[in-house]
Amino acid sequence: MNLVNLESVSHSYGPKPLLSDVSLGIEAGDRIGVVGRNGGGKTTLISVIAGALKPNEGRVTHNRGLQIGVLSQGDDLDPDRPVGETVLGGRAEHEWAGDAGIREILANLLGDIDLTVPVGSLSGGERRRTALARLLIGEHELIVLDEPTNHLDIEAIDWLARHLTGRRSALLVVTHDRWFLDAVSTRTWEVVDGAVERYEGGYAAYVLAKAERARIAAAAEARRQNLMRKEIAWLRRGPPARTSKPKFRIEAAQALIADEPPARETVELVKFAAARLGRTVYDLEDVTLHAGGPGRGPLVLDHSTWQFGPGDRIGLIGVNGSGKSSVLRLLSGTVEPDAGRVVRGRTVRLAHLSQELAELDPARRVLETVEEVRKFVQVGKKEWTASALLERLGFKGEAQWKVVGDLSGGERRRLQMLRLLMDDPNVLLLDEPTNDLDIETLNELEDLLDGWPGTLILVSHDRYFLERVCDRVVALLGDGKLSMLPGGVDEYLARRASGAALSARAAAGGSAPASPAASAPSDGTKAQTGLSAKEERELRKELSRLERQLDKLSGREEKLHAAMAEAASDYGRLASLDAELKEILAEKDGIEAEWLETADRLGE
Repeated sequence: MNLVNLESVSHSYGPKPLLSDVSLGIEAGDRIGVVGRNGGGKTTLISVIAGALKPNEGRVTHNRGLQIGVLSQGDDLDPDRPVGETVLGGRAEHEWAGDAGIREILANLLGDIDLTVPVGSLSGGERRRTALARLLIGEHELIVLDEPTNHLDIEAIDWLARHLTGRRSALLVVTHDRWFLDAVSTRTWEVVDGAVERYEGGYAAYVLAKAERARIAAAAEARRQNLMRKEIAWLRRGPPARTSKPKFRIEAAQALIADEPPARETVELVKFAAARLGRTVYDLEDVTLHAGGPGRGPLVLDHSTWQFGPGDRIGLIGVNGSGKSSVLRLLSGTVEPDAGRVVRGRTVRLAHLSQELAELDPARRVLETVEEVRKFVQVGKKEWTASALLERLGFKGEAQWKVVGDLSGGERRRLQMLRLLMDDPNVLLLDEPTNDLDIETLNELEDLLDGWPGTLILVSHDRYFLERVCDRVVALLGDGKLSMLPGGVDEYLARRASGAALSARAAAGGSAPASPAASAPSDGTKAQTGLSAKEERELRKELSRLERQLDKLSGREEKLHAAMAEAASDYGRLASLDAELKEILAEKDGIEAEWLETADRLGE
């Protein structure tokens, strides 16, 4: 069933048309991702489709009685209304509390928010999640989302993707999160130069199809062709889950892929980084750290020891509030540890991109702002001018002469990133560098960082960017330690899920298993679970055995993490320890599954 039709729609703000003679439609069950440059017309397109904006020309037709749910970048929430009433409307407590779907939405989006407080007391991110929860609780035939992953951590983004793919509603989503696009979209629309180009499949399919169109047209510049080949090459080398199955034939793209550039030469970059940095970058020795200062706020690190070596490219992940930014501030020297010490290498030349960007002189020109730091910079084996780097990150032509005060938030972030790179650092601490960047700029930044030699520590909820730029993933899991995750983000999500399941079981049945004598019925009859006294005793013995095995494996895991920290500069030893750690984690997963199955049989 056709839900929305656009016929010859045009719209502009000023002389430049954002939409020019666009005709398209959305059918029931469509899941469409919208991509394009910032300011290119994505939000205008979805606003026209949702009926929130009347186009200058053309016609928009909605199916009669169409129910549309819209999440815009702003919100219309009443600041005086309680969060619970805002989200749940007039639903009685027994009505929503008995609905598993509503409980799931509340738990995953508003689990840390008191539903009785007024909306006006919430932070910007909390208001955003409140608006998203209100939308998802409703029933809609078409859901329109503008940047829904903003202010969500990796875990919440993963849940949202699964939730949306499980709904029967049609979906139209604007996002710069490429992993999320791949997870939820079956079609991709690119808004470019006033037109809407349509592709089958999610982001991976879109990249392949766009490369094929560029090859056939033979019109793309040599640099953009090389960048596209590099992106395709990474997609082909990446995790199997990264690859979607496009509906078009991809054989014709082989001519473009045949001369794909090599993968990032990690060993060569590590050697170059070691030459510039020396053996010591950062050593954390028995460090204790609280997020709010000594003894204040959540505990982030508890007597933790870790080493960051030359050439390390590490992604640091964890739930919101776990202390990721605090760890970066600790490394930058902005905050001091409660206990222990941080040893910083003598040759470290640091650049720290924080979420609170330093103020730029609003009266200066963009190019002048960068050239005052340096006019040339060496990235790997290539020398770049300030103007060339500006062009790579979206400041083309006259944009380099714009006044800083006229820049958008995303443009200011790009400019600050460039200023950091132009200072020729050998250690980069990046805290959410992808905020407000469009996909093309993200591609350019990734390509630039591919050839950048040095130690990189990245905090990001953009799973695609994190996996693309980093070689290793380290997590803050709430236990006061930095945990190495050989399996990357997938392992993090699995460990978080298994930890939540174990916590739920413990909360329901007590943290320690009851003794067989205490738990078995004295008369030998079957318990409420349907088990005889003998069967229940055997299962509880099995449960205790599995818990002892889990304790032993956890101990071995901690020892391996410590050994890996000590062997940070010995890559042969590190690979051996990494393989051993993977075996232990796989064994733990199997035992945890057995534990859950046994606990289920006991009714706990």
